[in-house]
Amino acid sequence: MSTIAHLINGEYVNDNGRTASVYNPSTGQVVNQVALASRATVQQAIAVAQAAYPAWRNTPPAKRAQIMYRFKQLLEANKERIVALISLEHGKTLEDAGGELQRGIENIEYACSAPEILKGEYSRNVGPNIDAWSDFQPLGVVAGITPFNFPAMVPLWMYPLAIVCGNCFILKPSERDPSSTLLIAELLLEAGLPKGVMSVVHGDKEAVDALIEAPEVKALSFVGSTPIAEYIYSEGTKRGKRVQALGGAKNHAVLMPDADLDNAVSALMGAAYGSCGERCMAISVAVCVGDQIADALVQKIVPQIKALKIGAGTNSGLDMGPLVTAAARDKVKGYIDAGVEQGASLLVDGRNLIVPGNEDGFFLGGTLFDMVTPEMTIYTDEIFGPVLCIVRVNSLEDAMQLINNHEYGNGTCIFTRDGESARLFCDEIEVGMVGVNVPLPVPVAYHSFGGWKRSLFGDLHAYGPDGVRFYTKRKAITQRWPQRASHEAAQFAFPSNG
Repeated sequence: MSTIAHLINGEYVNDNGRTASVYNPSTGQVVNQVALASRATVQQAIAVAQAAYPAWRNTPPAKRAQIMYRFKQLLEANKERIVALISLEHGKTLEDAGGELQRGIENIEYACSAPEILKGEYSRNVGPNIDAWSDFQPLGVVAGITPFNFPAMVPLWMYPLAIVCGNCFILKPSERDPSSTLLIAELLLEAGLPKGVMSVVHGDKEAVDALIEAPEVKALSFVGSTPIAEYIYSEGTKRGKRVQALGGAKNHAVLMPDADLDNAVSALMGAAYGSCGERCMAISVAVCVGDQIADALVQKIVPQIKALKIGAGTNSGLDMGPLVTAAARDKVKGYIDAGVEQGASLLVDGRNLIVPGNEDGFFLGGTLFDMVTPEMTIYTDEIFGPVLCIVRVNSLEDAMQLINNHEYGNGTCIFTRDGESARLFCDEIEVGMVGVNVPLPVPVAYHSFGGWKRSLFGDLHAYGPDGVRFYTKRKAITQRWPQRASHEAAQFAFPSNG
């Protein structure tokens, strides 16, 4: 069994300190150890990034983009290797892992447009012989802290854009499934990225706090749970850092009486149970407007949940794999127990699932509750597992009030054939990402990703145009070249064009 090392200055570094076990969730067996960085190791990565920054910030954006083009090609050529590692250490199905990687590659494609997105703005003759323009300049050394549930995609939300903007980047990925993340970083170096521009340090809270407290780190990007997002935002901003911290979610799907129910059920199945529900955009609440649509939903979806194909993520043709750890599985089981105790109607119970040949894996079956009410913990909390709750309301206005009252505002969707209902929902719902007959409204790479309320701490969303603004600072320049042989008297009033 090997120890997964840090990647600093293009070299593998093992500080011979603490390690953590990396599991195959499908078998419950330890497959690797991963080094946990000390503060000294994090500081080493920071020092390397600082040394690389002056040359990298002065590298033309077109040359930075050329590296990203090669990086994209290498990821596509190594897709099977990357997908296999994701499935091995995370547990998600091969097909799901492939979709994750593709969405990450789309962010690299956006980063390849660096010469366009960084070209700034220019205005001639804003005053007599005066021109003005603005540049978008890099911040310096920046860092990203990413979650276990998307070991390929979420880091690719961050560092391709940060790097083409001229920054040097330190990535602290999840210690639960680090191998695919590390392989992708190795391919970026193979694409021609200079040593030191990007480093990968594995670790836990010690590494996170080292990045937060280091004055050399100018910005932090984070995706994970709301308590940690709030901690990183609070601790980072009080030290003068720029921070975007994406937190938790409780995503609702509203089913109107006129919904195309067959398509809505298919969409809910994938959105609720894909990746075992371990997605910040997973639909975990179906809000049915009226008992008729609720009863029809139950009749159609229960057989499909019971028919889910569940097994080892490394096998093909499955709907769902295991949860990432035994602790995650047991936490979700605890929520199911609480739902029963608090009076919800348990229609499909996934707690006793056994996968033959993988009895020690961290598996749960798809679970469905009906008659869920807003005070139940299965409604209030982010479960992060394969559990769907049905809440019954009397009107669209009641559904919207329910969603707007929740502390999270990450994603939501509505299933309807009525344009007026859809337009009202899109206009009035207090959620950052909205779908109309689209269950997982994850923005494409040239838009930006982020929620509202306690789902996002910070002013700028992830990737896309907001990502460019996050990883750059605007410098406004006003320049005057007086005509020869001219002389003007001093002006003491505030200058204007009036």
